[in-house]
Amino acid sequence: MTSETENQQATHVRTTVTGGFQDPARFRVDVLPEIRRPGVGPVLISEWDAEDTVRQQAVIEGAARALGAAPLPDGLVSQVFLAGTDGRTVLGLGQWEEGAAGAPLRAVEEGGARPYRYYRSLLPQGEPPEPGCIVTVRFKTTGHEAARQLVDGLVDMMNGLQPGAADRSRTPSGGISSNFHISEDGTRVFNYSEWTDEAAHQRVVDTSLQQGGAVMRFIESVPGVTPLGFKRYVAPRGLVRR
Repeated sequence: MTSETENQQATHVRTTVTGGFQDPARFRVDVLPEIRRPGVGPVLISEWDAEDTVRQQAVIEGAARALGAAPLPDGLVSQVFLAGTDGRTVLGLGQWEEGAAGAPLRAVEEGGARPYRYYRSLLPQGEPPEPGCIVTVRFKTTGHEAARQLVDGLVDMMNGLQPGAADRSRTPSGGISSNFHISEDGTRVFNYSEWTDEAAHQRVVDTSLQQGGAVMRFIESVPGVTPLGFKRYVAPRGLVRR
Protein backbone atom coordinates (compact mmCIF):
# COMPACT_ATOMS: atom_id res chain seq x y z
CA MET A 1 0.00 0.00 0.00
CA THR A 2 1.34 3.43 -0.89
CA SER A 3 1.55 5.87 2.01
CA GLU A 4 0.33 9.47 1.94
CA THR A 5 3.97 10.57 2.18
CA GLU A 6 4.91 8.53 -0.89
CA ASN A 7 1.95 9.95 -2.83
CA GLN A 8 2.95 13.52 -1.94
CA GLN A 9 6.53 12.82 -2.94
CA ALA A 10 5.52 11.30 -6.28
CA THR A 11 3.30 14.28 -7.03
CA HIS A 12 6.12 16.68 -6.19
CA VAL A 13 8.52 14.82 -8.47
CA ARG A 14 6.06 14.71 -11.39
CA THR A 15 5.32 18.42 -11.18
CA THR A 16 9.01 19.16 -10.83
CA VAL A 17 10.41 17.21 -13.76
CA THR A 18 7.78 17.48 -16.50
CA GLY A 19 8.21 20.26 -19.02
CA GLY A 20 10.87 21.46 -21.48
CA PHE A 21 14.06 19.50 -22.03
CA GLN A 22 17.50 20.25 -20.59
CA ASP A 23 20.78 18.55 -21.56
CA PRO A 24 21.42 15.88 -18.87
CA ALA A 25 25.17 16.35 -19.37
CA ARG A 26 24.78 19.78 -17.77
CA PHE A 27 23.76 18.26 -14.42
CA ARG A 28 25.87 16.66 -11.70
CA VAL A 29 24.35 13.62 -10.00
CA ASP A 30 23.89 12.98 -6.25
CA VAL A 31 25.72 16.02 -4.91
CA LEU A 32 24.70 18.82 -2.55
CA PRO A 33 23.31 22.01 -4.11
CA GLU A 34 25.35 25.22 -4.31
CA ILE A 35 23.20 26.92 -1.75
CA ARG A 36 24.49 30.49 -2.31
CA ARG A 37 24.54 30.17 -6.10
CA PRO A 38 23.97 33.46 -7.96
CA GLY A 39 20.84 33.74 -10.08
CA VAL A 40 18.66 31.45 -7.97
CA GLY A 41 15.12 32.73 -7.42
CA PRO A 42 12.50 30.54 -5.73
CA VAL A 43 13.76 27.74 -3.48
CA LEU A 44 11.10 25.06 -2.92
CA ILE A 45 11.56 23.16 0.33
CA SER A 46 9.63 20.18 1.70
CA GLU A 47 10.19 17.87 4.66
CA TRP A 48 8.31 14.56 4.84
CA ASP A 49 7.98 11.97 7.58
CA ALA A 50 8.26 8.58 5.87
CA GLU A 51 7.65 6.78 9.20
CA ASP A 52 10.59 4.34 9.04
CA THR A 53 13.95 3.73 7.34
CA VAL A 54 12.60 1.34 4.71
CA ARG A 55 9.99 3.81 3.50
CA GLN A 56 12.45 6.69 3.79
CA GLN A 57 14.85 4.99 1.40
CA ALA A 58 12.02 3.93 -0.92
CA VAL A 59 10.77 7.53 -1.15
CA ILE A 60 14.25 8.88 -1.92
CA GLU A 61 15.15 6.18 -4.43
CA GLY A 62 11.81 6.54 -6.20
CA ALA A 63 12.17 10.31 -6.35
CA ALA A 64 15.72 10.08 -7.70
CA ARG A 65 14.75 7.57 -10.39
CA ALA A 66 11.80 9.69 -11.50
CA LEU A 67 13.94 12.81 -11.61
CA GLY A 68 16.62 11.13 -13.71
CA ALA A 69 14.19 9.53 -16.14
CA ALA A 70 11.87 12.42 -16.94
CA PRO A 71 12.46 15.51 -19.11
CA LEU A 72 13.87 18.36 -17.03
CA PRO A 73 12.09 21.72 -17.09
CA ASP A 74 13.55 25.02 -18.16
CA GLY A 75 14.66 27.04 -15.16
CA LEU A 76 15.56 24.11 -12.88
CA VAL A 77 18.88 24.74 -11.15
CA SER A 78 18.86 21.78 -8.76
CA GLN A 79 16.55 19.21 -7.21
CA VAL A 80 18.04 17.22 -4.35
CA PHE A 81 16.60 14.79 -1.80
CA LEU A 82 18.36 13.97 1.48
CA ALA A 83 17.85 11.32 4.15
CA GLY A 84 17.29 12.35 7.75
CA THR A 85 19.66 10.79 10.27
CA ASP A 86 16.55 9.97 12.31
CA GLY A 87 15.86 7.18 9.80
CA ARG A 88 12.47 8.51 8.71
CA THR A 89 12.57 12.12 7.47
CA VAL A 90 13.13 13.19 3.84
CA LEU A 91 14.21 16.67 2.75
CA GLY A 92 13.41 17.90 -0.74
CA LEU A 93 15.09 21.10 -1.92
CA GLY A 94 14.66 22.56 -5.40
CA GLN A 95 16.36 25.71 -6.71
CA TRP A 96 14.89 27.59 -9.67
CA GLU A 97 16.03 30.46 -11.83
CA GLU A 98 14.44 33.82 -11.23
CA GLY A 99 11.38 34.11 -13.46
CA ALA A 100 10.87 30.36 -13.88
CA ALA A 101 7.16 29.71 -14.33
CA GLY A 102 4.77 26.81 -14.29
CA ALA A 103 6.59 23.90 -12.63
CA PRO A 104 7.54 25.73 -9.40
CA LEU A 105 3.95 26.88 -8.89
CA ARG A 106 2.57 23.38 -9.52
CA ALA A 107 5.06 21.90 -7.06
CA VAL A 108 3.78 24.31 -4.42
CA GLU A 109 0.10 23.74 -5.15
CA GLU A 110 0.16 19.96 -5.69
CA GLY A 111 3.29 18.67 -3.97
CA GLY A 112 3.19 20.55 -0.68
CA ALA A 113 6.47 22.45 -1.15
CA ARG A 114 6.87 25.82 0.56
CA PRO A 115 8.51 28.59 -1.53
CA TYR A 116 11.44 30.43 0.02
CA ARG A 117 14.02 33.02 -1.01
CA TYR A 118 17.65 32.97 0.03
CA TYR A 119 18.37 35.93 2.32
CA ARG A 120 21.73 35.95 4.18
CA SER A 121 24.48 33.62 5.39
CA LEU A 122 27.08 33.01 8.04
CA LEU A 123 29.97 32.36 5.69
CA PRO A 124 32.90 29.94 6.04
CA GLN A 125 36.18 31.17 7.49
CA GLY A 126 38.99 30.23 5.13
CA GLU A 127 38.80 27.30 2.73
CA PRO A 128 35.69 25.30 3.74
CA PRO A 129 35.77 21.50 3.96
CA GLU A 130 33.27 19.37 2.10
CA PRO A 131 30.01 19.16 4.10
CA GLY A 132 29.29 15.74 5.55
CA CYS A 133 25.98 16.66 7.17
CA ILE A 134 23.23 19.20 6.50
CA VAL A 135 21.33 20.59 9.48
CA THR A 136 18.01 22.31 8.87
CA VAL A 137 16.83 24.74 11.56
CA ARG A 138 13.28 26.05 11.25
CA PHE A 139 11.43 28.99 12.79
CA LYS A 140 7.84 30.17 12.61
CA THR A 141 7.55 33.94 12.21
CA THR A 142 4.67 36.39 12.20
CA GLY A 143 5.83 38.18 9.05
CA HIS A 144 8.76 39.45 7.02
CA GLU A 145 9.78 41.99 9.64
CA ALA A 146 10.15 39.36 12.36
CA ALA A 147 11.92 36.99 9.97
CA ARG A 148 14.46 39.62 8.89
CA GLN A 149 15.00 40.76 12.47
CA LEU A 150 15.83 37.19 13.48
CA VAL A 151 18.25 36.55 10.63
CA ASP A 152 19.89 39.99 10.69
CA GLY A 153 20.45 39.72 14.44
CA LEU A 154 22.04 36.27 14.22
CA VAL A 155 24.28 37.22 11.30
CA ASP A 156 25.36 40.49 12.92
CA MET A 157 26.01 38.73 16.23
CA MET A 158 28.53 36.45 14.48
CA ASN A 159 29.98 39.21 12.26
CA GLY A 160 28.73 37.30 9.24
CA LEU A 161 31.02 34.31 9.83
CA GLN A 162 30.25 30.76 10.91
CA PRO A 163 31.71 30.45 14.44
CA GLY A 164 34.87 28.37 14.64
CA ALA A 165 34.81 27.14 11.03
CA ALA A 166 38.36 26.63 9.76
CA ASP A 167 39.67 28.91 12.52
CA ARG A 168 43.32 27.85 12.98
CA SER A 169 43.61 29.61 16.33
CA ARG A 170 41.28 27.17 18.07
CA THR A 171 39.63 23.80 17.61
CA PRO A 172 37.15 24.07 14.71
CA SER A 173 33.53 23.60 15.71
CA GLY A 174 32.69 21.57 12.62
CA GLY A 175 30.28 24.23 11.41
CA ILE A 176 30.92 25.33 7.82
CA SER A 177 28.14 27.80 6.96
CA SER A 178 24.57 28.76 7.83
CA ASN A 179 22.31 29.89 4.99
CA PHE A 180 19.05 31.56 5.91
CA HIS A 181 15.98 31.48 3.68
CA ILE A 182 12.72 33.34 4.32
CA SER A 183 9.44 31.98 3.00
CA GLU A 184 7.70 34.14 0.43
CA ASP A 185 4.79 34.73 2.80
CA GLY A 186 7.10 35.66 5.70
CA THR A 187 5.83 32.92 8.02
CA ARG A 188 8.94 30.70 8.11
CA VAL A 189 12.71 30.99 8.34
CA PHE A 190 14.70 27.99 7.12
CA ASN A 191 18.41 27.70 7.91
CA TYR A 192 20.29 25.28 5.62
CA SER A 193 23.44 24.77 7.69
CA GLU A 194 26.51 22.85 6.47
CA TRP A 195 28.58 20.78 8.93
CA THR A 196 31.52 18.41 8.73
CA ASP A 197 29.51 15.62 10.37
CA GLU A 198 26.59 14.88 12.68
CA ALA A 199 28.76 14.52 15.79
CA ALA A 200 30.23 18.01 15.32
CA HIS A 201 26.77 19.55 15.29
CA GLN A 202 25.73 17.60 18.38
CA ARG A 203 28.76 18.93 20.28
CA VAL A 204 27.65 22.50 19.55
CA VAL A 205 24.04 21.69 20.51
CA ASP A 206 25.32 20.36 23.85
CA THR A 207 27.38 23.50 24.55
CA SER A 208 26.79 26.90 22.94
CA LEU A 209 23.21 26.21 21.82
CA GLN A 210 21.90 25.34 25.26
CA GLN A 211 19.14 27.36 26.94
CA GLY A 212 20.60 30.44 28.58
CA GLY A 213 23.38 30.85 26.03
CA ALA A 214 23.80 33.99 23.96
CA VAL A 215 22.26 32.55 20.80
CA MET A 216 19.19 31.16 22.51
CA ARG A 217 18.71 34.33 24.56
CA PHE A 218 18.71 36.40 21.39
CA ILE A 219 16.24 34.10 19.61
CA GLU A 220 13.90 34.26 22.60
CA SER A 221 14.11 38.07 22.61
CA VAL A 222 12.87 38.53 19.03
CA PRO A 223 9.10 39.17 18.99
CA GLY A 224 7.06 37.04 16.62
CA VAL A 225 9.56 34.17 16.41
CA THR A 226 8.91 30.56 17.47
CA PRO A 227 11.71 27.97 17.11
CA LEU A 228 10.54 24.74 15.43
CA GLY A 229 13.64 22.64 16.05
CA PHE A 230 16.25 21.10 13.79
CA LYS A 231 16.85 17.95 11.74
CA ARG A 232 20.04 16.47 10.31
CA TYR A 233 20.43 15.04 6.80
CA VAL A 234 22.98 13.07 4.77
CA ALA A 235 23.31 11.19 1.46
CA PRO A 236 22.09 13.60 -1.26
CA ARG A 237 20.29 12.16 -4.29
CA GLY A 238 19.29 14.23 -7.29
CA LEU A 239 20.58 16.65 -9.92
CA VAL A 240 22.53 19.92 -9.70
CA ARG A 241 23.22 22.03 -12.77
CA ARG A 242 26.91 22.39 -13.58
